[in-house]
Amino acid sequence: MPRWLTPNVRVLSGVSLLQDAASELLYPVLPIFLTVTLGAPAAVVGAVEGAAEGVAAATKLLGGRLADRRATRPLIAAGYGLAAVGKVLIAVATSWPMVLAGRCVDRIGKGIRGAPRDALLMAGADPEARGRIFGFHRAADTAGAVVGPALGLALYELLGHRLRPLLLVAVVPAVLSVLLVATVREDRATTSASLRPAAAVTVLAPGRLPADLRRLVLVLAVFGLVDFPDALLLLRAHDLGLSTGGVIGAYIVYNAVYAVAAYPAGALSDRLPRHRIFALGLAFFALGYLGLGLADRPWLVFVLLPLYGGFAACTDGVGKAWIAGLAPPDRQGGAQGLYQALSGGAVLVAGVWAGLAWQGDGRIPLLVAGGVGAVIAVVLATVGGRWDRVPA
Repeated sequence: MPRWLTPNVRVLSGVSLLQDAASELLYPVLPIFLTVTLGAPAAVVGAVEGAAEGVAAATKLLGGRLADRRATRPLIAAGYGLAAVGKVLIAVATSWPMVLAGRCVDRIGKGIRGAPRDALLMAGADPEARGRIFGFHRAADTAGAVVGPALGLALYELLGHRLRPLLLVAVVPAVLSVLLVATVREDRATTSASLRPAAAVTVLAPGRLPADLRRLVLVLAVFGLVDFPDALLLLRAHDLGLSTGGVIGAYIVYNAVYAVAAYPAGALSDRLPRHRIFALGLAFFALGYLGLGLADRPWLVFVLLPLYGGFAACTDGVGKAWIAGLAPPDRQGGAQGLYQALSGGAVLVAGVWAGLAWQGDGRIPLLVAGGVGAVIAVVLATVGGRWDRVPA
């Protein structure tokens, strides 16, 4: 077994797989549950998801700061525990405000656990294997995003298109993920040398992140302003003529590509400059968005969403590894929290402006976002190397 594949990496990857299976089992059917079962207007769907993402973005920053000051395992357990509680609230909801409360509790859990978990993944890690570690974790996490919708689609048919039992089933893997956190081991005495070569460690002012890292986070957050929530892409797929089952199927294919490509992309970023791998991901983003904006046949969705899966594979874990490589050892949690909070907030803004501009079939916001993504891909490929190094 590779040295970098530590027990914590394996356990935390399994935890994420279970939790994502639960979340993604709910995701494709939640809009139907809100509008059909509970009778909420369509505008409520956007309001619920917008509020949930806003809460997640705010709590990610808090989670990162706490991770640098306290033991991370209790934070991780609390985060996954809150996510399980949120799914229970959704499963028993009798009105849309209860769903809103459940989604917000779920996302608070996501915000609290994200940065502490990513910091613990790096504890004792080989600094030459950051990309592989995050790539493996993202692959496991996204495998859950394949299993969840596939299980949901099968159960939807077996349960006679009844949604309430399906929501209850989603609670099971969520609870199992919380129990699995108990096997995580944390050594607070992990030295800075275990996170990067001793020669690269610098003395930094307490609580302050390196200037290069802050500039990189800002650039990536600017890109987030055109990175819509995936729900809008699925809406575009439906507008092109795919049935509900077809949309779920396309979403499964997207996640499958993401899951398969995440580890190779992370491993490649350990050998090649990370800014080039990230720029490649943005090129896939541009192809996916521009293609969906120009497409006029439903079958094209099954070509374009897999391309978009390449974007996620080349940016999600790679971006976290990039941030980890620039952050000082005692600020790993804060760095990841800042990156995830600003990126999440930017995605929320993207969802708002894209939703307002979504006139008819959504072509215009997709083409605008795809064009901006292409420009940022060129910029990162050209000048991103200035941030793609460990500070000396």
